[in-house]
Amino acid sequence: MLYDKAKIYVEGGGGGNGCVSFRREAHVPRGGPDGGDGGHGGGVLLECDPSRRDLGALRSKHFRAERGHHGEGSNKHGARGADLVIPVPPGTQAVSVAGAMIDLTEPGQTAVLAKGGRGGHGNKRFSTSVRQAPRFAEKGTAGESGWVELRLKLLADAGLIGMPNAGKSSLLSRLTRADPKVADYPFTTLEPVLGTIETADRQVVLADIPGLIEGAADGAGLGHEFLAHVERCAMLIHVVELAPSEGEPLDNYRAVRAELEARDTGLEELPELLVLSKSDLWTEADTADQVAEWDRELGDSVLGVIPVSAATGAGLDRLTESIVRFVPEEASAPVTLGSDGIEVDFEAEHLTYRPKGEGGYSVEREDEGAFRIHGHGVEVLFERFDLANEEALAYLETRLTEIGVMAELKRAGFESGDEIRVGEYEFELY
Repeated sequence: MLYDKAKIYVEGGGGGNGCVSFRREAHVPRGGPDGGDGGHGGGVLLECDPSRRDLGALRSKHFRAERGHHGEGSNKHGARGADLVIPVPPGTQAVSVAGAMIDLTEPGQTAVLAKGGRGGHGNKRFSTSVRQAPRFAEKGTAGESGWVELRLKLLADAGLIGMPNAGKSSLLSRLTRADPKVADYPFTTLEPVLGTIETADRQVVLADIPGLIEGAADGAGLGHEFLAHVERCAMLIHVVELAPSEGEPLDNYRAVRAELEARDTGLEELPELLVLSKSDLWTEADTADQVAEWDRELGDSVLGVIPVSAATGAGLDRLTESIVRFVPEEASAPVTLGSDGIEVDFEAEHLTYRPKGEGGYSVEREDEGAFRIHGHGVEVLFERFDLANEEALAYLETRLTEIGVMAELKRAGFESGDEIRVGEYEFELY
């Protein structure tokens, strides 16, 4: 069974705490603070691994990166936590915990799902000419965490589409070395199958997509589960049975086209080659009449109309030549979107996304005599320090004054003794 979806819980490693330490050596007067910094936590990364075929190994799993080590005395910094790398097959898409779109197509590409927390500074960092013996340090912050959905979209050059039992699997087995299951009942193909056409000059990968029926885009049948795989293709090969057991050939063709349009992802705009299967059941004259009728009906909306027979091999050479000719030699690079939905133009393998307004803040009066401070940067400040430590509180108040939060509180009507709320913290400020 092909596992093309997975939902995993990822958690970046927490940052290590900074250390409070002072030199205590004989004959070293006024040794001063020497607490080291905590190490940063490791991140959870995806890596494109061409040896992987699906996402089956990732079902219902939790992935946690190593946390950073705490700082120590003698200015010893904590070690950084190791990154946790998750191998995934080419064609894997995901949205990181921070909201960045991820699309891995090339072997070795990596992307961050969850960043690790930052390590805290030791008390050595807070030593100044007027604060020569700080007895506080920063705590490490927690890493990003959350549930992430992974989706595999097969990397195929052309996709075989059509109604169930149109002859797609038989055609794939004759055009390539693939060995899909072939039988005379609907939905023989339960998962996409890949095959490769090899010529002297190039290779073309074909994907056999399970049959589409009316209502597939809304969940009917099996095809709706695998329509996403067709989105990777540069061309569609629409297989229509000349003598179907159910319905008329033209009606079946239109039904499949309607499902592509209902998907609303641009599938209907892909170049299409029409293949009339099982032509061995018709005479040459009747087959020629059918081709002429389809040409009149579809006109220039398709690249061509080719009758074939997987049983006798008729038309397969012409079909192979047409597929190789029409499939572009260089696939267009996938579009990468930022967290704001705007396309990102980049060449590097790594992108860093920061939420808009990460460093800003705002003050809101919630109740009589109670104010809430909003802002990621301010919340991180409170997470980093031990509020039971008077020196840490004094430093925190200085930082709030420096960045303008205290002035903003006064403009909002703050008076000494009012309650201040930041994230989960509540306290009275005098």
